[in-house]
Amino acid sequence: MAKPQTIGALKKEGYRVLPVREEMRKNLIRKLENDEPLFTDIIGYDDTVIPQVYNAILAGQDIIFLGERGQAKSRMIRGLMGLLDEAVPAIEGCEINDDPFTPLCKPCLQKVAETGDKTPISWLPRERRYAEKLATPDITMADLIGDIDPIKVTEGRYLSDELTIHYGLIPRTNRGIFCINELPDLVERLQVGLFNLMQEGDIQIKGYQVRLPLDVLVVASANPEDYTNRGRIITPLKDRYGAQVRTHYPQRPEVEIQIMEMERRRFEDGRVTLIPQFIKEIVAEVSALARRSPDISQRSGVSVRISTANYETMIGNALRRALRLKERVVAPRISDLSYITASTLGKLEMETVEEERGEQVLEELVKRAVANVFARYFTVEEFTGLLEMFQEGATAQVSESMPSRSYVRIAKRLDGLPEALARLDCEKRPATIASGVEFILEGLHLNRKLNKVKAGAGAYRYNG
Repeated sequence: MAKPQTIGALKKEGYRVLPVREEMRKNLIRKLENDEPLFTDIIGYDDTVIPQVYNAILAGQDIIFLGERGQAKSRMIRGLMGLLDEAVPAIEGCEINDDPFTPLCKPCLQKVAETGDKTPISWLPRERRYAEKLATPDITMADLIGDIDPIKVTEGRYLSDELTIHYGLIPRTNRGIFCINELPDLVERLQVGLFNLMQEGDIQIKGYQVRLPLDVLVVASANPEDYTNRGRIITPLKDRYGAQVRTHYPQRPEVEIQIMEMERRRFEDGRVTLIPQFIKEIVAEVSALARRSPDISQRSGVSVRISTANYETMIGNALRRALRLKERVVAPRISDLSYITASTLGKLEMETVEEERGEQVLEELVKRAVANVFARYFTVEEFTGLLEMFQEGATAQVSESMPSRSYVRIAKRLDGLPEALARLDCEKRPATIASGVEFILEGLHLNRKLNKVKAGAGAYRYNG
């Protein structure tokens, strides 16, 4: 059905323009009644963060999301667009999306006075009703609120004329959502400039007696560290935010794994990629341990992006090996963990500035992660027969570049390995057998049941 194109047609249809908070509240109520999720790509917040966001929307409050990096703050803010109507009417050509029934700006007031119900309207999609700005030192009040447009002055208008004003981002987001990312980085004088918008719902531009009662939901993100290090949110501005929602990192390994799987890049290259569950758990465990490590700055946080990047790195190295060995099945191994240095250290802030120390810290985290995951699957006592073979002189050599079929031979000659591989669900393909064999041998080594010696570039020999 065609949408009305004039104010008169809109009135005839009986359309009611809702304030943005009421509009979002209405749509959220409908979603909750129909059990529809708002954040379809957010995992792990169902019982913590999301209920707080819902409460704030139902209460019509401005929101500040507080959390360390990599906690989906920006993604959640952008997800709020899903609570806006698909399209809403505005006076055609208006810079600040004026409500057809109650225009604010002088040009629209003049237009409606002249043409009345014949005034044309346009329909704004929800994407045009959302704007965000990263707080940086070079932001000015003109960027956010507005300023005099010199071009309009040269066209013959007087400086005292409201028509010389060039509106900033916030007025142009009228009847929508405006987000400021990293709010503490916004200089204090600009934070003061937000007072009227959030409390009285209006703005002032330069020395003009212009009062625009804007209809804007103001949302912000901030890192707790920023309150004391890079900047601060001034107290009167914090007081004007109705809700402060604290985000967090995944609280369970399975949640982090879900995020890794959702976020990792996928490519169609004709190869089969098989990733054993224990490999995913190890990658997630490395990040979980880093979030508790005294050697890593917890003020900056350990982003889930590290888990995703490490996951991608291991898959990438496994693919490189498969290409070199002409294998069609790609499966990461424990030996691939040595390559995650490149995708980890650049994302961590160490308490020490020594780069070599950072590599040592990561190496220890990886060892602990492997040991912890091994303990979830096995006990050392289950490998009594295998350990006796090593004590009697058996050895096993592994390498990041060794063909998968070589691991099949290792699994066949070592007592207890086939059963252990079956428990890992790794017994069917040579590539996953290789992954499982390395995991078991390394787990026994970390439990001090096997010795491990270097046997060449990227190669190691296990013995009793």
